[in-house]
Amino acid sequence: MNNIEEKLKEGLIFSVDKPYKWTSSDVIRKIRSILRYRHEIKKIKVGHAGTLDPLATGVLVVCIGKATKQIEEIQTGEKEYIADIRFGATTPCFDLEKPVDEVFPYEHITREALEISLGKFTGDIEQIPPLFSAKMINGTRAYEFARKGETFEIKSSTVCIKEIEIVKFDLPDAILRIVCSKGTYIRSIARDLGFEMQSGAHLTNLCRTRSGNFLLNNSINITDLEIFFKNFETK
Repeated sequence: MNNIEEKLKEGLIFSVDKPYKWTSSDVIRKIRSILRYRHEIKKIKVGHAGTLDPLATGVLVVCIGKATKQIEEIQTGEKEYIADIRFGATTPCFDLEKPVDEVFPYEHITREALEISLGKFTGDIEQIPPLFSAKMINGTRAYEFARKGETFEIKSSTVCIKEIEIVKFDLPDAILRIVCSKGTYIRSIARDLGFEMQSGAHLTNLCRTRSGNFLLNNSINITDLEIFFKNFETK
């Protein structure tokens, strides 16, 4: 067992800035590849704490070795997002992964009306996850049913929105900062906010800026992972 393998198996937790259009599993595969081919570590546990949608970017907490035992605990941590929402149109998955399926008026929406509506999204709320989501339905991911065009039902769940505020308002777009609990779907907030504003809405961009104590500013860029592990080996 080489030096870095011994250190990593003892446990390492860090955060990666997940790139746009990468899945969370893509990040894990990238790390496994680096460890396998650059550091000759053939077998080691690597996992992430909290999935990000492919079109989302930002903080993805990665656990290696014995630290994978802490994944469940880390996942319960509070999350912070910056969400770009576009009013006046909906998509089947509530973001840009699918094309617009319906358009609505949005000119009546004002910043003041939006601020009032955001009050209804603060605290404990009932939320229905998107059909195109990783939510488990009888042992199968919801998106697998949705992609096949099958009819199914997703039950609502209680989530907590600690903070939600307008960062920028420029119709048809609004940028929100949202602090929330585990299990919150920001895409569902976009959908529900569109209904609340008597329009439609979907996400055009989403960045997770914090997961528990892990911050975006301290996260490792995917292109710097090899340097990160090389430096870790020499410590």
